[in-house]
Amino acid sequence: MHAELEEFSVYLENVKGASQNTIVSYRRDLRQMQEYLEKEGIFDLEKVTKTSLNSYILYLEQQGKATATISRMLASIKAFFHYEFSNRKISQDPAEFVKAPKIEKKPPVVLSVEEVTRFLSQPDGSTPKTIRDRAMLELLYATGIRVSELIGLCMEDVNMQVGFVVCRDGVRERIIPFGRKANQALRAYLEQAREKLLDGKSSEYFFVNCSGVQMSRQGFWKIVKGYGEQAGIEADITPHTLRHSFAVHLLSSGANVQAVQTMLGHADLATTLAYQKIGLSKL
Repeated sequence: MHAELEEFSVYLENVKGASQNTIVSYRRDLRQMQEYLEKEGIFDLEKVTKTSLNSYILYLEQQGKATATISRMLASIKAFFHYEFSNRKISQDPAEFVKAPKIEKKPPVVLSVEEVTRFLSQPDGSTPKTIRDRAMLELLYATGIRVSELIGLCMEDVNMQVGFVVCRDGVRERIIPFGRKANQALRAYLEQAREKLLDGKSSEYFFVNCSGVQMSRQGFWKIVKGYGEQAGIEADITPHTLRHSFAVHLLSSGANVQAVQTMLGHADLATTLAYQKIGLSKL
């Protein structure tokens, strides 16, 4: 089974043009499935059945996995078995009719403009770290990019003269502009903080942590949580909260829906329109 999983990873990268984050996520999900199946004595893909996959889903529920997490893991499993079946490596697709648990959709947390202003003012800019933190938070709210895109930005991806960032997801690429306030925060970071954080090291990444290497997702989540508490925001704030707020604030101000869709990188316009409904309900 290991060889088939590795071959599927190569397919995702070379044929589908999937991002490294997507490939890592698929591999993690499929390896967990492989471990479970092998404990159950199933080592051959041809012996995997709908029943064995349903048992795995039940096992994940019993382990306390969130419904959204199980649905994501099942999506990885379905993609893998569809690939195997399409390439005639198995005689039937055992995952085709396996159903994901129903997800109770909660409306996204959206901050008010006043809350965002209070939140962004928390890094005082007195140290290289807080100068960097302010630059990261300002850019996140100014562009609505994902946290993975933010920490993955390279020096060449940020155009300070014109004021835009380039985000790449596999073969796809999009350009998102940012305004004066974010530009000022980024310049302060480049002029006053980045070299001090690097401490003689070199890095292709635009934002680096206090050890001079790429910021991790977990590290940035802690930063957001910390400043949220400092700002006295009661909502459960995450990096994605700023993305939600960016979209709702733009659409509530009359921004073009298609333009916001492009900036957010949504494949489906309906996803962007959902933010418009949230904005109207708040108004």
